[in-house]
Amino acid sequence: MRSQPVKPARRAPQTAAQDFARTAYRALLVEVNLTPKPGLVDRHNNGAHRDMNLGHFYRSARAIGIWLPRFIQQGCDDAARPADEQLLRLRPLGLACENHMFRATGGVNTHKGSVFSLGLLCAAFGRRYQQQKKIDAATLCAEVAAMCRGLVARELQTRNALQTAGQRLFAEHGLSGARGEAESGFERVINGALPFYRQRLKAGCDEQTALMDSLLWLMAHNQDTNVASRGGLAGLCWLQRRADGLLAQGGAQGARGRQRLRQFDADCILRHLSPGGSADLLIVTWLLAQLPN
Repeated sequence: MRSQPVKPARRAPQTAAQDFARTAYRALLVEVNLTPKPGLVDRHNNGAHRDMNLGHFYRSARAIGIWLPRFIQQGCDDAARPADEQLLRLRPLGLACENHMFRATGGVNTHKGSVFSLGLLCAAFGRRYQQQKKIDAATLCAEVAAMCRGLVARELQTRNALQTAGQRLFAEHGLSGARGEAESGFERVINGALPFYRQRLKAGCDEQTALMDSLLWLMAHNQDTNVASRGGLAGLCWLQRRADGLLAQGGAQGARGRQRLRQFDADCILRHLSPGGSADLLIVTWLLAQLPN
């Protein structure tokens, strides 16, 4: 029996790959420039951080942006493989991208969570392009879920050596962090923050206000391991209640809304709380919002 020739991976056209990679890079800048953000680095201050500033984030974004088209091409190259094999094949790229980020920032961890989430989304884009399948927010997130199937069980339940803050938080409190978000196909974004963001835009909010309110929504609903690692469950509950309360008062709209946000920022800084996990999910939210609805 004659063997069938292996179909070579179709290279994503320059426009498709570059456009998505460029949009993913822009998502990093959209998030860090959003101001004011409670506890986070923005154009006004360094939030609850003493080791990083706006310049670190700009350099980090540029370093990561170089690698995003490579994640897309890796997804194209591996599209014929089962989805649950993809994550392992992405690890060398992810580690190289992280190392480039750390070199650009002098060892400061600005975007490690976003390397993970954007790398997955870019690879999912490449897989679906190569398979000639529909690409939108829902299908892209479903692809990520398939790629990450069993991730929490493998890395947080079965082989939890308590070496990282994320592993310790899972063992102590069941918080699955970025791994859980990815394995769910960014369910908190696709069924929560993204429709909320679109609703705010439809209601007439400008993009900055809609993004700020979406960040507050994420802070109110996300089990943010960055916050829990700094302030414990008490700190996480305080931040969630405060964000939910601000939304109930009208969110970021108007002068009073911005004033309440600035006070929230000051209080987060005082408590040394920084919702970095929610910021990572806001980056995902904005990126997915640029795809066809």
